[in-house]
Amino acid sequence: MFSSIIDSASGLTGESVLLCTLASTALGILASILYKIQNPRPSRNLMVTLVVLPVLVQSVIMLVSGSLGAGLAVVGAFSLVRFRSAPGTSREICYVFYSMAIGLATGMGYIGFAILIGILVGVILVVLGFIPAFSVAKSAKTIRIVIPEDMDYTDCFGDLFSEYLSSCRLVMSKTVNMGTLYELRYEVVLKNSAKEKELLDKIRERNGNLTVSCSVLAENHEEM
Repeated sequence: MFSSIIDSASGLTGESVLLCTLASTALGILASILYKIQNPRPSRNLMVTLVVLPVLVQSVIMLVSGSLGAGLAVVGAFSLVRFRSAPGTSREICYVFYSMAIGLATGMGYIGFAILIGILVGVILVVLGFIPAFSVAKSAKTIRIVIPEDMDYTDCFGDLFSEYLSSCRLVMSKTVNMGTLYELRYEVVLKNSAKEKELLDKIRERNGNLTVSCSVLAENHEEM
């Protein structure tokens, strides 16, 4: 099951290349589907990348075919890609390595091993996605509040947050408008999404009708 379909004596054949390419494509599609399921706002570019990447990695591995010098050159090329691409979340990077691992296995002819890893890692990602501790709450929001400089922001909205929010965390506070105002940013989870406007109206009553905004929590704020 875990033996390579590529014969070291005869080298690559049309049949072995075709089988490896089909396996890479199928497992790449699986990785792309899992990524879409686990992300409320999936990137279409990354979805395409996850499908194509295993085939590209497989092709490169087949081309180097044991050459040490070519292998080192490939490692250098992959490291350059990291610095020429926009940074993503740690979860997206995990999916990229997931696709690369599939391509490495199929590129060496270990289709059985690639299928096992593809399914096993896929199951782990799906299971972790259903565990609240490892998933981002779909109702998570970012609330930005501007308050006067003489207003104590440490607990000025505590009662409102207790009433409308199931969780709240102050992640940033900074001065704006030449130090005459403070801008606060909270990461929150609403108890009832239908009461979002009601919460913002009550906040405006306390901050002197200054700016209050509520937006979907972006996942790309994560750091490795």
